[in-house]
Amino acid sequence: MGDKGFPSLRLILCFASFIVTLHLVHGDLSYSVPEEMKRDSVIGNLAKDLGLDLRTLSSRKARVDFEGTRKRYCDINLSTGELVTSERMDRESLCGKKPSCVVKVDLVLENPLELHRLSLHVQDVNDNSPQFNDNLIKMEIRESADKGNRFSIEEAHDADIGQNAVQRYSLQKNDNFILAVDSNKVELVLDNKLDREKQSEINLLLTALDGGSPQRSGTVVIHVTVLDANDNAPVFSQAVYKASLPENSPPDTIVINVSATDADEGVNGDVTYQFGHVSEDDINIFSIDSKTGQIRVSGVIDFEERSSFEMRVKAKDGLGLTSYAKVIIDVTDMNDNAPVIYLKSLTNLIPENVSPGTEVGIINVQDRDSENNGQVRCSIQQGVPFKLVPSIKNYYSVVTTGQLDRELVSDYNITITATDEGSPPLSSSKTVQLSVADINDNPPVFEEQSYSAYVTENNKPGSTLCSVTARDPDWRQNGTVIYSLLPGEVNGAPVSSYLSVNGDTGVIHAVRSFDYEQFRSFKVHVMARDNGSPPLSSNVTVSVFISDVNDNSPQILYPRPGGQGSFMTELVPKAAHGGSLVSKVIAVDADSGQNAWLSYHIVKSTDPGLFTIGLHSGEIRTQRDISESDSMKQNLIVAVKDNGQPSLSATCSMYLLISDNLAEVPELKDISYDEKNSKLTSYLIIALVSVSTFF
Repeated sequence: MGDKGFPSLRLILCFASFIVTLHLVHGDLSYSVPEEMKRDSVIGNLAKDLGLDLRTLSSRKARVDFEGTRKRYCDINLSTGELVTSERMDRESLCGKKPSCVVKVDLVLENPLELHRLSLHVQDVNDNSPQFNDNLIKMEIRESADKGNRFSIEEAHDADIGQNAVQRYSLQKNDNFILAVDSNKVELVLDNKLDREKQSEINLLLTALDGGSPQRSGTVVIHVTVLDANDNAPVFSQAVYKASLPENSPPDTIVINVSATDADEGVNGDVTYQFGHVSEDDINIFSIDSKTGQIRVSGVIDFEERSSFEMRVKAKDGLGLTSYAKVIIDVTDMNDNAPVIYLKSLTNLIPENVSPGTEVGIINVQDRDSENNGQVRCSIQQGVPFKLVPSIKNYYSVVTTGQLDRELVSDYNITITATDEGSPPLSSSKTVQLSVADINDNPPVFEEQSYSAYVTENNKPGSTLCSVTARDPDWRQNGTVIYSLLPGEVNGAPVSSYLSVNGDTGVIHAVRSFDYEQFRSFKVHVMARDNGSPPLSSNVTVSVFISDVNDNSPQILYPRPGGQGSFMTELVPKAAHGGSLVSKVIAVDADSGQNAWLSYHIVKSTDPGLFTIGLHSGEIRTQRDISESDSMKQNLIVAVKDNGQPSLSATCSMYLLISDNLAEVPELKDISYDEKNSKLTSYLIIALVSVSTFF
């Protein structure tokens, strides 16, 4: 039945001079390619035809997309820029008997998006032999048949087209019949009348030949039984029957009725119907009632798989005379396919500082239906800073519409909806996740405008004073805060010799012990810096206040501590009345506040009832008038106390002489005052006056 086993030889002989034709029209490429080419066969050089270098093809992620099929018939060799076959292309499976067989391919380049439409014109190769529906055709012809009577023979079927299809028929030489072929109508013509008594059975060999190179052929044996007169074959009411059938029609749906009549009577006029040659793909889709000629649906009708059917129907009378009619069934499209959204490209992380209008993704929408049922509208949910921009054909770009801020929204789940224009419309949705990448656009911000730290003097080095905290809403290193002291001086010394700050926690520690009597407060500046590139920072002022501790005892200025008794002597007139001021104890305290509040007390005296001292003034006064019986020499021990907790104190001795003249005291007559002692006494008097004035 042919040379089906030698496709390579046929390809060489048929396409020894194969030429790939290329033309570029409005950015489209067209290639001519024979069917049945081996895998990785070169179709054309895309890089050369588009004027692109190989590096551009690779960097722009060049790829091919196919519509309406899961098969990938070709692919791009990025190392050579060539378009090569990746799957066997069978023109007969792709296009059947269509004179032109075109496979549409989309060539997609990204960044920026660029689309070229490729048309692969699949050329027929003579890879199919002519075939008759049966290996044996049985005919019964009455011997009364007149010379010139014609008897229809079902033509041979060849899946190829053009010259590769059936071109002519040849009938083996015989004494009775010749062959008549007219517009693919094959008939046996009775050339010499039959004589049943001479020959009751005749075997004829009919050969169908195509026009391919090498030529292919198919044969059928026609067995003629010579009978007595059945001289009328069935006649169809129409040569061609046409019907329209919606896709998805259920089984048993009536498609059309064919009808043929036979002028003979009895068994010679009984007509039965059956399909002529039917392909394996169509054999289970339709059925025909052999008695009525009613054609019904028996399988699945899918417009997207097959939009039309063409079949031969045979009518046969009881004694074997036949005639043929053609049935053409057009399938009408129904909106039974929802649009499908394909995510072709997506930017995984979108920097938050991208400008509005930036392309962040590419989608492709396909609907297998036709006309309005395949027209698709795309939309994106509201309330997100993205929109869809129609691009080339059924491609859309996802672009930003506003400024992104990762600190407000870090991830978006956007829903894209595609709706066709069928009735009723069908739709589908796809959710795409877009993440925003962080940019160091926020400096650290302190929680407070300024900080105050309070520390008691004599603190231990290393003790914690306070903590500063700054927040940075950025991510990872952009939001990692590091604390440091800004350079400066405190009392002429570097600030780092007084304080330190923990770079990770912001806890401020004292480096040394503070002395309230040296200084009471100072200010430092702390900087919070993030770890971005470049880093951002902010400063805050920290005021350190040192509180007093009662760590200084009162210091007695007068009478001078540690001096000779004669230097501390005060004269009290004998005629002094009660309440008279006789002397004053002067003391100071380096502390402050209540730690420096002083009180004076006489802790011991020669005559406890004679003198008193002001609690806060330190003034020594007589409590009563002095009498002759009072001792001339009076010794007072005075204690000065501060008001701290615990209280600190100092004591001094005060010598008072009750006398109007120092010479009256024998023990003091010989005391001489040299110049040095005189000067010291003068200083003490000046100090006494100054302190008295202060109080």
